[in-house]
Amino acid sequence: MPDIVPIFIILTKIVILTFVVVLSLVPVAVYFERRFSAVIQDRVGPNRVGIPLTLFGAKKDFHLFGLIQPIADGIKLFLKEDFTPSHVREAFYWLAPALTVVPALITVCVVPFGSPLTLPDGTKIPLVIADIDIGPLFVFSVASLSVYGITLAGWASNSKFPFIGGVRSTAQMISYEISLGLSIIPVLLYFGELNLGKIVQHQAENGWLLLPLWKDGSLCLPDLQTALFWIPAVISFFIFTISIFAETNRMPFDLPECETELVGGYHTEYSSMKFAMFFMGEYAAMVIGSALIVTLFLGGWSMGFTLDAKIADWNFAGFGIAGLIHLGVFLTKLIAFILFFILVRWTVPRFRYDQLMKLGWVVFFEAALINVFLAALIIAAPDLTKTILAVGAVLLIAVTAAVVWVAKVSEEKPKLVRA
Repeated sequence: MPDIVPIFIILTKIVILTFVVVLSLVPVAVYFERRFSAVIQDRVGPNRVGIPLTLFGAKKDFHLFGLIQPIADGIKLFLKEDFTPSHVREAFYWLAPALTVVPALITVCVVPFGSPLTLPDGTKIPLVIADIDIGPLFVFSVASLSVYGITLAGWASNSKFPFIGGVRSTAQMISYEISLGLSIIPVLLYFGELNLGKIVQHQAENGWLLLPLWKDGSLCLPDLQTALFWIPAVISFFIFTISIFAETNRMPFDLPECETELVGGYHTEYSSMKFAMFFMGEYAAMVIGSALIVTLFLGGWSMGFTLDAKIADWNFAGFGIAGLIHLGVFLTKLIAFILFFILVRWTVPRFRYDQLMKLGWVVFFEAALINVFLAALIIAAPDLTKTILAVGAVLLIAVTAAVVWVAKVSEEKPKLVRA
């Protein structure tokens, strides 16, 4: 019987963290998207969807600020006709939506949602499904599988515009996965760790990567090395965040599905719940991308400012509640970053495809690579002599200047076309 308890705990965490927390954030994100876009465009947004109580004699319908809109969206997609065109490659056509949404949900396994929960008998239950030592690598390897779903959707639709959308997505995701992986190397060099739970714990004790203002339980200014590392950390944050936008096909990088050029892109031929799975996969990937950014750069579940140590021993009826508080902190940061995703979508215009590729290969790839050497030089500085440090700095500046010069001179100048 005791052997069943760990299995039951794991299954409970899978159900709660994946289906209750992450999947419930998908309709919440959709509602925020509608409301936020309405505010930006000076509209009202969803406010009519509700329960028609007037049909039963009541004086007013139950609207609840449009919060029932996501439920209405789900019912609409579920009840729509599930039409499969006769010209598609049917097996792959049905497989593609699953390949889009499943990888996004699997990556939830390694995200630490909070500090461990403490039971009355002293047992600690980590608020992470799989506490493995290769967290970021696992996320990148599994999340990259979603490109197969989008590519298969375009190819299996056996239609021109979906196929172009699938090809665009393949090029885009491969291009930005390189800068995504390179941008995270300075972070891993700094922590010396691939376990996401330990990375968050380090930030709780020594300051967030982008806010290193406390150490060992007391507020203080960072030392020289930590202060200098803030430069490559910020560069990594910008490259990583923008690459996440490209990986999740969000504006201004939604070229695989842009309506103005491709009708609807790779999911043009899809309807009903198959389209809903693409829709859900995009928002689930946005949630996981936001969770990864919060975990690596913004302290994850940490409250910061030495508050984590002060609430570590809080309990209610013998149960440690610090983990639940940290779960709330993590979800607050996560929702704030989701709102940032939505803000960018409704304020930044779409890139041209050549601009998208240039940003990925000419700007981000070189910047992320140079940033790796800059971070390595700062981390190794205490163990280097002044001469070697000076030589390394000069070489880094020279290489950076050479890369910028090559990128500038290799750019084709626009030619004047006469009518």
